[in-house]
Amino acid sequence: MRTTQILSTGFRVPDRVVTNDDLASIMDTSDEWIRQRSGIEERRWVEEGEAGSDLGAAAAAMALERAGMKAEDLDCLIVATLSPDHFFPGTGVFLQRKLGIRDIPCLDVRNQCTGFLYGLSIADAWIRTGRYERILLVGTEVHSTGLHRNDFGRDTAVLFGDGAGAVILRPVGPAEGGRGDGNGSAPERGILSVHIHADGRFAEKLWVEAPASKYDPLISHEHIDAGLTCPSMDGREVFRQAVARMPESVREALDAEGLSIDEVDMVIAHQANLRICQMVQRALGLSDDRVYNNIQRYGNTTAASLPIALHECVEEGRLRRGDLLCLTAFGSGFTWGSALIRW
Repeated sequence: MRTTQILSTGFRVPDRVVTNDDLASIMDTSDEWIRQRSGIEERRWVEEGEAGSDLGAAAAAMALERAGMKAEDLDCLIVATLSPDHFFPGTGVFLQRKLGIRDIPCLDVRNQCTGFLYGLSIADAWIRTGRYERILLVGTEVHSTGLHRNDFGRDTAVLFGDGAGAVILRPVGPAEGGRGDGNGSAPERGILSVHIHADGRFAEKLWVEAPASKYDPLISHEHIDAGLTCPSMDGREVFRQAVARMPESVREALDAEGLSIDEVDMVIAHQANLRICQMVQRALGLSDDRVYNNIQRYGNTTAASLPIALHECVEEGRLRRGDLLCLTAFGSGFTWGSALIRW
């Protein structure tokens, strides 16, 4: 069976930089308070009218250019987001239209911070089985327009940023450095395995309650006044679960491939909170040069977090061909997972 390779990466963040001091001017917070609790120094927020599909299209264009491809070369598009442009249709078709292509399938994945890994799992399965040959996978988010930028929503408003990351995936066979025949004919290269999980018992620990089709009407002034359209989080429980689940999922991936943590060259964890990332690093016994963090500059970009960090890691020369990379994420649902990749 052939293996799935990440051919190229791309990213886009809005031009508008929002510092901690900027937030301190509109709500009861401070640069010190935000840094101590999250490690975040600044984040990017969109300008009025800028949508997630716009950010995703720019990230996709960069990935296509780096791959030496045109949008017409794609035969499938997967978009991971928790902040769709509209209630329906999905963001994927808007992104497809902005890329100037049509007819290929567009799949939207709604698994929040783990969305990119869920999308990667789907793309990997489709490529391995020969269903599609060139898949564009995008994680894109516009959080800023859904935040309560005041004292009421402070605890979540300071955490989230906007942005998009993209990868182009293609099949690779043994002759190209994919999975060998077991007799040493070719080194392992590409996505080795993806592992995804969920536990709905914790669904309300990190969620936005409204708009919701369970209500009639699905959105009302009462919902808005009660703050139900603002993200709600049990920070202590999220922290406790995240620092357990992400190392657990990394070990699961390694066990599945018969590898050890000592063989891993780079771990990129979902950028939700620098303290969580540091705890994950400590639990896995990793040195600073074997992890990558950029939450200081972008905040939590949920489904865009992993592809943005991956793109920067590649651009900075932190990943070399043959390196063993592990991606891991945890988020609302609760959902979590990991992917092990031979770069």
